[in-house]
Amino acid sequence: MTDRLPAPVRRVTDTFKSFTPGQKAVTIFAVVALIVGGYFFATWAAKPSYQILFNNLSTKDASAIVESLQKTGVSYELANDGSTIMVPRDQVNALRLQLSGEGLPNDEGTGYSLLDQQGITTSDFMQHTNYQRALEGELSKTIKAIEGVEAATVHLVMPEKDVFADDQTKPTASVLVASQGNNELSTEQVQSIVHLVASSVEGLDPTQVTVAGADGRILSTGGGESIAAGGAGSSAEQQTVAFENRLNSSLQTMLNSLVGPGNAVVTSRVSLDFDQTETRSEKYAADPATPAEQESVNTETYTGGGTGPGGVLGPDNIQVPNNAGTGQYANKNEVRTRQLDKIEEVRRNAPGSIEKLDVSVLLNSATAGGVNPDQIQELLSAAAGIDATRGDTIAVASMPFDNSAATTAKDELAAAAAAEKQAKQLTLIKTGALLFVVLALIFLAWRANKRAKKRQQLTEEERKHLEDMQAALEAQRRAELDVSAATAMNMLESPEVANQNDEAREERHREIDQLVKEKPEETAALIRSWLSADSTR
Repeated sequence: MTDRLPAPVRRVTDTFKSFTPGQKAVTIFAVVALIVGGYFFATWAAKPSYQILFNNLSTKDASAIVESLQKTGVSYELANDGSTIMVPRDQVNALRLQLSGEGLPNDEGTGYSLLDQQGITTSDFMQHTNYQRALEGELSKTIKAIEGVEAATVHLVMPEKDVFADDQTKPTASVLVASQGNNELSTEQVQSIVHLVASSVEGLDPTQVTVAGADGRILSTGGGESIAAGGAGSSAEQQTVAFENRLNSSLQTMLNSLVGPGNAVVTSRVSLDFDQTETRSEKYAADPATPAEQESVNTETYTGGGTGPGGVLGPDNIQVPNNAGTGQYANKNEVRTRQLDKIEEVRRNAPGSIEKLDVSVLLNSATAGGVNPDQIQELLSAAAGIDATRGDTIAVASMPFDNSAATTAKDELAAAAAAEKQAKQLTLIKTGALLFVVLALIFLAWRANKRAKKRQQLTEEERKHLEDMQAALEAQRRAELDVSAATAMNMLESPEVANQNDEAREERHREIDQLVKEKPEETAALIRSWLSADSTR
């Protein structure tokens, strides 16, 4: 049966038969492990990567979408108690278009569709409540359209207007958002959500909008300040911390060049003015060559002989008697307007100017003994922009550093590195030993198999004996053919000759059976060569 198998398969089976029972058990176990591992790997590799198709679905919409997916034979998964449906990543866009054509999800019970369900008997309270719910649903859908937002829930507090109240209660809003994956919303995205909600509700101030993440972190407080992704506080605090970090980094780099790394510590504290101010000023400039804006000139002249009566000079008080002689009086009044140059200047100061800056520098006296602290203070003052008129201060001190913690940490780091190196070496040794054992076992199995094959090879004498038996069998076959022919011609054979032939045949059969049991491979190969030789005749 095995002779009909292909040569490679026959060699594998023959090699497996030559193994010892222990080698056979190990081989079977390894093959089974490979098959099981390959099955699980193929299952994992064939499993598609799922992505969210729709989330925050109502029960009715989720049921309709699942039914549509089952009809088309698309695999899906449910999450968040059935409100989220996930499908293979490469089919998300196509399925969204397909379901949109079917009118799914129809968002019943959310958004402005709530207002379509109102009747003429709906009370004012229900109308106000439905309008608030519809506005919340529309805002949730709008916020989910922002890149990076996976889900959003909006809650509005919209007090009813009272015409008899002097102080109206202002509306407030709270927004709960969940970002996609592990990505956190940036400050700009949070601010866009705040202003989007505030602009959509009448009378809502952005400072009355609170935004929180799905993990419970406050992203924007009710005071209108946005919290950074890392939780550093308001934007003003972020700018202050960023300014201090930049200043400390630049000064530390300078000190490291002077006294060496680890021998100087710089700490700065800055107060920034975030008030936005506006200054208006007007200036007027007059050009001497330009006439005055308004000028009044009054000229009076009197010419004539004689003396007039005393009194105040003026047209109303001059009396000219008949014997006073002749005279002439003239009065000239001129009004002139001159244009002036007017300069109007408006200055708006951007927020973020420095109100006060304090810098502290600590040097290691063990290494900074040859450095003049006054020169360092003067150098750092110029680099930091210290202004004494503004109240800025800078202090430079030299003290011995306590390096015990650093030394301990260095020793621990060296010990950890040595332990890691030793662990790697031990792992390599174990791997090498295991590899050596496997190679040794493979070599021993190959050597044992080779010896077994060598033992099974026929010697020259055995091969000559088989060839003799073949010749005898061939002669006997021909004799039997002759006997058969003689029998056909009514020639009977004597019983003694028949018995001798039977005994010779049985003897040869026993010898062949013995050789087959002892050396099956060589015997089979020899018999195949005989059969091929007969077929060519």
